[in-house]
Amino acid sequence: MRVLVNLLIAAGMLVVVPAGLRMFGDPAVEFARRCWPVGAVAGVVSLWLPRGPAATTFATGYAIAAAVLCAYAVSRPVPARRDWPAEAAALTALISPSIAASALVAERSGYPLFGFEPGVLALTVAHFHFAGFAAALIAGLLTRIAPGRAADAAALTVPAGTALVLLGYFTAEAVELAGALVLTAGMWTVGWLIWRYTRTEVPERLTAVLLGGSAAVLAVSMVLAVSWALGEATGLPHPSLTWMAATHGVANALGFAVCGMVGWRRTGACV
Repeated sequence: MRVLVNLLIAAGMLVVVPAGLRMFGDPAVEFARRCWPVGAVAGVVSLWLPRGPAATTFATGYAIAAAVLCAYAVSRPVPARRDWPAEAAALTALISPSIAASALVAERSGYPLFGFEPGVLALTVAHFHFAGFAAALIAGLLTRIAPGRAADAAALTVPAGTALVLLGYFTAEAVELAGALVLTAGMWTVGWLIWRYTRTEVPERLTAVLLGGSAAVLAVSMVLAVSWALGEATGLPHPSLTWMAATHGVANALGFAVCGMVGWRRTGACV
C-alpha cells in the first residue's frame, strides 16, 4: 500500500495543486505559485527516502511551500457576503496542503503526531490533497460558473465535511461518520453540477469526457467512503484501509482530481 499511496501523493503535489493554483485569477497568488514546484519536488523526494533526518528535511521544504499558500490565504481580502461560500471553499483548498505537510513531516521523521501511526499519517497527506484541496477548489469554482443554491451548498458542505472528518480523528468515530456523510452530500452535489454543466456548456469532446468522467467517479467512490466510516463507527463489515486506498483513493485521486483539474484548466475557468 505504501508505494500506491506515495504515487497518489506525488500526483497531488506535482499535478493537482499546480493545476489548481493556475485557476486562481488573483495576481497575488503568483508568488505562491512560483514557490510551489520547488516545495513539491522536495515533498516527492521525501516520500521515497527512508524515515529520518534527510526525509524530514525534504518534507520540511514542502511544508514551507504549503506555508506560503497559507500566507496568501490569510492575505485575501474579506469578500462580499454573497461570495462567502466560494471563499470558504477557496480558503479550505489553500490551507489543506499545510495540514498535509504537518502529517508528512511527522510521518517522515517517524513521530506519531497526535498518537497516529505512520500509515494513518500518510493517508492524511493524500486525503488533504484530494478531498481538501481539489474537491474544495472545484466546489468553489462551481459557484462562479454555475451559480445558485446548489453550488453554494456544495461550496460549504465540502469544507464542512472535510473538517468534520478531521475532527473525528481526535474525538469519536461517530463524528467521522457524520463528516463522511456531509462530505459525500457535497461531493455528489459537485458531481451533479459538473455533469449538468458539461452536458450543456462544454462542446469540446475531450474536455467533456474529462469533466464528465470526474463527475461519474464520485457516484461510486463516495459510497465507499461512507461504507468505511459506517463500519468504523458501528463495527459492521467494511473495506480495509488497503482496499480503500486501491479503490476510493485511486478513483478520487486520478478519476476525480487529476481528470477534473486537467478538464477545468482546458475550459479556462477561474476561481
